[in-house]
Amino acid sequence: MSHASSQPGTGPRTHGSGHGKVGLAGLIAGAIGVVFGDIGTSPLYTLREAFSPHYGLVANHDTVLGVLSMIFWSLMIVVTLKYVTIILRADNDGEGGIMALMALAQRCLAKGGKSAYLVGILGVFGASLFFSDGVITPAISVLSAVEGLEVVAPGLHAWIIPITVLVLTALFATQRYGTAKVGRVFGPITMLWFLSLAALGVLNILHEPEVLHAINPLWAGRFFLEHSWGGVFILGAVVLAVTGGEAIYTDMGHFGAKPIRYAWYFFVLPSLMLNYLGQGALVLEDPAAIQNPFYIGVPQWARWPMIVLATCATVIASQAVITGGFSVARQAMQLGYIPRMHVRHTSSDTIGQIYIPGINWAMALVVIALVLTFQTSSALAAAYGISVSLTMLIDTLLLIVVARALWPRWRRWVLPCCAGFILIDVAFVVANGAKVLQGAWFPLVLGITLFTLLRTWRRGRQLLHAEIQKDGIRLDTFLPGLMLAPPVRVPGTAVFLTSDRGIVPHALMHNLKHNKVLHERNVFLTVETLTLPYAAPDRRLKMESIGDDFHRVTIRFGFMETPDVPMALMRCGDVESGIVIDPMDTTYFTSRETVVASPRRGMPVWRDKLFAFMHRNAAPATVFFRIPGNRLVELGSQVQI
Repeated sequence: MSHASSQPGTGPRTHGSGHGKVGLAGLIAGAIGVVFGDIGTSPLYTLREAFSPHYGLVANHDTVLGVLSMIFWSLMIVVTLKYVTIILRADNDGEGGIMALMALAQRCLAKGGKSAYLVGILGVFGASLFFSDGVITPAISVLSAVEGLEVVAPGLHAWIIPITVLVLTALFATQRYGTAKVGRVFGPITMLWFLSLAALGVLNILHEPEVLHAINPLWAGRFFLEHSWGGVFILGAVVLAVTGGEAIYTDMGHFGAKPIRYAWYFFVLPSLMLNYLGQGALVLEDPAAIQNPFYIGVPQWARWPMIVLATCATVIASQAVITGGFSVARQAMQLGYIPRMHVRHTSSDTIGQIYIPGINWAMALVVIALVLTFQTSSALAAAYGISVSLTMLIDTLLLIVVARALWPRWRRWVLPCCAGFILIDVAFVVANGAKVLQGAWFPLVLGITLFTLLRTWRRGRQLLHAEIQKDGIRLDTFLPGLMLAPPVRVPGTAVFLTSDRGIVPHALMHNLKHNKVLHERNVFLTVETLTLPYAAPDRRLKMESIGDDFHRVTIRFGFMETPDVPMALMRCGDVESGIVIDPMDTTYFTSRETVVASPRRGMPVWRDKLFAFMHRNAAPATVFFRIPGNRLVELGSQVQI
């Protein structure tokens, strides 16, 4: 009933790009509250992990400056140059994120070619890694914030895990209420968090101004010279400073590139670097502070308030990741990579605020299981990073495709930059790959599992469609024969959902066979999902009459939209030579196939069975398309793949 189309839209975009009466300052504040939550909580654990026993580093003067220099230049090159300056230019009709970048890259390539297929594989794998990263972020962020209790009151150590689980459970349980009300306080709290980071940094830098020399890249180079190839592995900790950088592009559609850039250049980046340098200054002054340089650097009187503020900041960071997961899941649903799920809208004003119960509780179970399994943020840090670095590498590869095809003026400097980005991304992947046995196996296994599910669903749908088409009857030969001896016509309009406009829908055949009647008006409806975020109004609906009160209608939705078929069909009356469809006089007919696995063709049997299970538990297309149940007739059939 629905399939993806690569046809680009035309005309002005009608959703998502407008921000109403919110000015630039309001958008900057909103971006600070939502976009930078993940990367903004990295100072809680990054420098501490760089000096964990796993890497064998000693917190002396040269090593501290070397690590800080790597952190500074990673933020400058990976986040500032790559994501904020360059990738935000990859505007897919105002939307960002790896699925949007994949769709943009595929439109640059020949449809059905090997390059487009490879780009699709990369995009799906990147989306899978996004989800595996998304379950680690809430676990490590909230756990690292609550671990501040150990600094203030060591006797509360036993309560760290229960409090973390309680906070996370409350976070996921409140998702169904939406973020509209809570979102209003996200900006101010996160701004207070970044101001606190900057203030703490300045306070500690004043004690040891020598740390400012770390801005010089020669210290990073000196670190690699002293540690040889072994120094590459420290990038497994340095990458923690840039985790969340990839989310900047994902949230572009909510705020626009300009507010995000301003927020990063003039507020977030300075605050982060001041705090990292301040932690380094503290360690230079007292090497023992490396046990928890973030909280030890907080004045005694401010530690309890800072624990509360840090917990709020990590909850906000987790909220951004969870809602990002909902957004990517909806895009994947619309593009045909995961089964349809129940999607709830939590705001009557903002179309992007959605809640997907299946995704929410699956993430909740995995996040809480991670906390109970790994127990500490240090153990989780070993698992963190591999999925982020692989996602960043995929982003760079997709960026190359887009820059070559769409940026003739910019590619002269963007493509050489991409060569440097690939070297850095590969170094991060290698460094994090060395932590496989320490925990990095988890996001890899989860990512590969999700990738298998997504590819199985996509391939299974193709096989199912091919089987239905193979046994189908051509519409252009069936209708003339039918009208030679037409059945009884009954009042009203019948809408038959079909994914193939040239084949007689199974539901029509079953209706004629069992009910032996034909409605006075019959519509063959196909729903297409574009590789654009939003369908232009003039391309939303296409209708053609094929005689004898039979009509063929195509409705197009963007992958960021929620399909509402009845609402779209009501506009048929506005189309020249169209028909007026009365919702109260319309019956929808659809067929629901039962998939049977077969060893004779298609995928391996285990994937056939997996697809059959996913198909059986997917939400019906009629629910996804918002077709009212009291106007629906559903007829079943069995199909072997």
